[in-house]
Amino acid sequence: MSTLRKIDTRIPRTPLLWLAAALVFTVPPMFGTLSPWVPALFLVTLALKFWMEPKGYRLRLALWKLILTTAALAAIFFSYGSLKGIEPGVSLIVVLMSLKMLEAHTAREFHVMVMVAWVLCLCGFFLAQDLSIALCLLIAFALLLVALLQFHRGPSRNTWWPPLRTAGILILQALPVIALLFLFFPRVSTGFRLLMTPSSSAAAGFSDRMSPGGIASLASSTEVAFRAEFPDGKIPRADVLYWRGVVMSAGAGMEWRARQAPAALSPSALRPPAGETTRQRITIEPHGEHWMFALDWPVQPPPGALLAPGNYLWSYQSIRKPRRYEVRSFAQHPDKNLRQRERDALLEVPPSISPRARELAQSWVAANADPRVIVISALQFFRAQGFRYSLSPGEYRKNDLDEFLFERRVGFCEHYAASFATLMRLAGVPARVVVGYLGGEYNEFGRFLLVRQSDTHAWCEVWLPEAGWTRVDPTSVVAPDRVNLGFDSFLERRGPSAETNTGAFARGWARQPIFTNLRLAWQTLNYTWDTRVLSFDAETQEAFVANVDLTKVPPLQLSVSVLLGAGALYALFVGGRHFRTRSREDRVKGLYEKFCRKAARRGAVREAWEGPAHFANRAMTLLPNESERIGRLIDAYLKLRYSAQVPAGVFEDLTREVGAFPRGKQ
Repeated sequence: MSTLRKIDTRIPRTPLLWLAAALVFTVPPMFGTLSPWVPALFLVTLALKFWMEPKGYRLRLALWKLILTTAALAAIFFSYGSLKGIEPGVSLIVVLMSLKMLEAHTAREFHVMVMVAWVLCLCGFFLAQDLSIALCLLIAFALLLVALLQFHRGPSRNTWWPPLRTAGILILQALPVIALLFLFFPRVSTGFRLLMTPSSSAAAGFSDRMSPGGIASLASSTEVAFRAEFPDGKIPRADVLYWRGVVMSAGAGMEWRARQAPAALSPSALRPPAGETTRQRITIEPHGEHWMFALDWPVQPPPGALLAPGNYLWSYQSIRKPRRYEVRSFAQHPDKNLRQRERDALLEVPPSISPRARELAQSWVAANADPRVIVISALQFFRAQGFRYSLSPGEYRKNDLDEFLFERRVGFCEHYAASFATLMRLAGVPARVVVGYLGGEYNEFGRFLLVRQSDTHAWCEVWLPEAGWTRVDPTSVVAPDRVNLGFDSFLERRGPSAETNTGAFARGWARQPIFTNLRLAWQTLNYTWDTRVLSFDAETQEAFVANVDLTKVPPLQLSVSVLLGAGALYALFVGGRHFRTRSREDRVKGLYEKFCRKAARRGAVREAWEGPAHFANRAMTLLPNESERIGRLIDAYLKLRYSAQVPAGVFEDLTREVGAFPRGKQ
């Protein structure tokens, strides 16, 4: 123990600065996942460390350490309700690291902090795996390497560039090994995803019940719902981008719900109809439920899912991690038959519906009993009676159908879809409500469509003779721009008058082409990271290996190729080392000649026959004020020119001393 105490030294300030910079980059994954006080405590203790270190303060007493650790455990327990789980576990590591920073003062403890910081980098991937988080953690990893290099260079090596350059070289040398391991190391089916916490979007999105205000609450959410590619290049128009999610056939009035555990459609209903298809490759974000999305009308479900009654996709497993699948959709519904039992269920209305709403529906039937005409009459009612589309229509109760239809007449898409479906049933037309998404933002760089939670939409479907199920969106007659322009463009068109000058100015700048292109490029990078790196699972790896199948290459050709490749890499390595050595030798010679020129200006001229040591001794006699500098300079030069093992930092010493040597006369 006494030997260890003699070896330990105080932590130099420069390595501590590098360590602090690295720890700052480990903080972003904590926000939004851990309790807010955990990253706040971490940053406070990090700042406190730099106040305490120059004064020699540190956490010394074992009693205080015990008290603070107990308080931290209690705070974690009360924050999460348990000490089990990834969030409590990571919070505990963060808190213990905070206490360690307050305690640390020796070289050994500096190494412990670096090791724990690398563990925090790994924990960051457990909390979030966005590209921005990955870049932050990569920077943190590199800075930790720099901190170690700076620490072992010694307290006299205060320049920042050499350890940074060395860390960069080490990381670049490791990249080929990392790439090979990523491509060929056997992996489980989950791919490269280490995410162990529910996604922040898992709590967002709609549910299997729709009531007033449920969808409107998502209007301001920027969370990504899913991304869709169109491999065949057939990109539908914006007004037909109805992404089918959940079909709700039970309920009436202002509240509807879907079946709890839907059964799969019969094989006869899975026969694809005639006509062209739209192929979609969708990457869905986790939402904790079973919904999957596709354009109208999907027929064949992807693996791991079924096609439920209502022709919507239902995953066997709840979607708690990003999932990628492919599906085809048809422009028309494949089934033109409606059995009587299904028809009766789709006409059910509760007795609580008021006589006034019943009379309204019956007035359309009395005028013309044709279901198509009834639908047109209902849409004309919404168009002509002053209905308004609003994100904040106020509070409606579940049974406030009359208040919506005859008094306030203001609502969001769910109000119009629910009330329209109820009126259709009252008029004898089978109807149901569909909840999904409408539109999306097309990314020209990545050639995919980005659909956010704010694009959530509800519409109605009615059964018409000979046509089958037909989509009717009553929102389109109240706010047609919502369907034709998309939700964001609709808000921008309606919102300028309500914006402040600052908000309008910021929006104007944000819509500049350069910022739009940067945003789309960043979205593309995120999508590529998600689909090409995080989703590189066992199945994708097998497909990749099959494409580069080495078993088809003759053994002799394969052996020769491997040997030639290894030889080329070795030649590049040796050539690079030789070039660096020659380059350094040339620079060392140049620095020595520069010193000789400076010394000559001050009266110490080197003779042609003089060696470095002899000239240095004579120069120190002629220039006694610079004798110490000349001694250090020539010592560094001789080590660089003639030593087999050159200590680190000697070249920087020579550069510094030559640069500081005076130019003018004495």
